Amino acid sequence: MSLALSHCFCRMLFRQTAPSSFLPREHHHIVLSPWFAPVMTLKTSAPLRAEPKKKKKADPRRELQLRERLKKRLKKLEKVPSQFIPIEDFITPAKCLDETRERSTPKLSFEESEGRALLLKEWSRYKKKQHMAEVQAIELALKAQREALEELKLESEELYQAALMQDPLLFPFTHEGPAYTPPKTDYEAPDGKFNDITKVYTQ
Repeated sequence: MSLALSHCFCRMLFRQTAPSSFLPREHHHIVLSPWFAPVMTLKTSAPLRAEPKKKKKADPRRELQLRERLKKRLKKLEKVPSQFIPIEDFITPAKCLDETRERSTPKLSFEESEGRALLLKEWSRYKKKQHMAEVQAIELALKAQREALEELKLESEELYQAALMQDPLLFPFTHEGPAYTPPKTDYEAPDGKFNDITKVYTQ
């Protein structure tokens, strides 16, 4: 009975996997392939013989050795003096310390040097005259002011005292001071656009 059933089962499989007469010959290899078999045929997948890896038991001796090594490394780092991060702004570049790197002064002709010297003397004389004229104008104004105040004092003491008072409208100036309000805690000041070239030092 079992032998007859097996023969029948094999015939059914052979018929289902047989190439169809409706397909051209060039597609027969697709039907015969186990990956492109009809839906009704039996399908089998490749056997998977993988198994989960067994976790290795932690060795307490090994963990103690690792801890002791870490402690020794920490002690060595504590013995080494701490190195300060260099500030590049305070370090002069080596190319600037080269004494042979000097800028040669342009050589002027005799006529050019004499012309510059005469021009400088003429400029100094002009500035001296300008300064003396300003000093003389200030002295004349102060002298006239003193004489006017003396004459005003003889005429009226009240007008004299009023003339000595400062005039707040002479130089109109208004200024509003900062507002006494608490700063915003969540305010972030804008830094603007910049390229961060800060070097990161690790110890």
